[in-house]
Amino acid sequence: MLGRAHFGGALSDRDQNAVNKTVSGPLKLLYPNPEINAPDEDLEWAVKLGLEMCRPVKEQQKRIGSAEFRNTQFSYSMGLDGIELFVSTSALQSEGSIGGDPPPPGRVFAIGPGGHDEAASLYRIEVTEGPGGGVRILNQAPPARFAKASDSPSRTSTDERATSLATGTRASTFVVQLRSFDSGKSGANLGVAVLIALCSALLGRSLKGGLAIVGGLNLGGSVELVHNPIEVMELAMEKGAGMVLLPVSCRRALLDLSDDVATRVQAFFYLDATDALRKALNDS
Repeated sequence: MLGRAHFGGALSDRDQNAVNKTVSGPLKLLYPNPEINAPDEDLEWAVKLGLEMCRPVKEQQKRIGSAEFRNTQFSYSMGLDGIELFVSTSALQSEGSIGGDPPPPGRVFAIGPGGHDEAASLYRIEVTEGPGGGVRILNQAPPARFAKASDSPSRTSTDERATSLATGTRASTFVVQLRSFDSGKSGANLGVAVLIALCSALLGRSLKGGLAIVGGLNLGGSVELVHNPIEVMELAMEKGAGMVLLPVSCRRALLDLSDDVATRVQAFFYLDATDALRKALNDS
């Protein structure tokens, strides 16, 4: 029964044995007849439950011996060709913070740099992909600039290699949702993050864990300037990010970044949307 679920590389043989035993318990209660296989949705529920219960043990082991137990990013996939999904616990990640685990495909944390009347703010973009065509935003009153970037990904970037992933590979319907965790509500200058969220959902691939994405796209396809990269980096550290992906034009301004922030948050730079997508995708 458990052969349909496959564990990620972070689980040792001992971890897998513990998870399998935890999974077997509720499945035997639900399906006491050994000749009946549990449906995939029940098996996946039990696997997630087992990983969520066993991961805190690994986290405590990591505190004792960080070298031996450094990788605690538990993940699983259903079937040989299933998408790898990472499992966290509520005790490890609070609402409105960027966790260290790779998020589900289509989920992106972005920092909007704000403007004269708006401070830098953390946003979460969630995209799901299905058959059909077009983009639908779940927010009842989506910010105008965010709706424009979401509804026209092919017009917000002229880089065909990136936009073909989002719009040209097959006919797809994208369902988009935006959530703000700070005072910023405009959803402005999130074009790069929106495009990467669309591509992540379409490809079925997660982004790197602990990553925040910064950058807007104008109608000509160019990456817009970020006027306050130091403020953006400071907010990223406050929100728990370990990495920030920024336009390369921010590089010189970050020479004045404080030592505290520079040692806690890594800045990575991109040239265009395609470069940003390549650097944002999880390597595993």
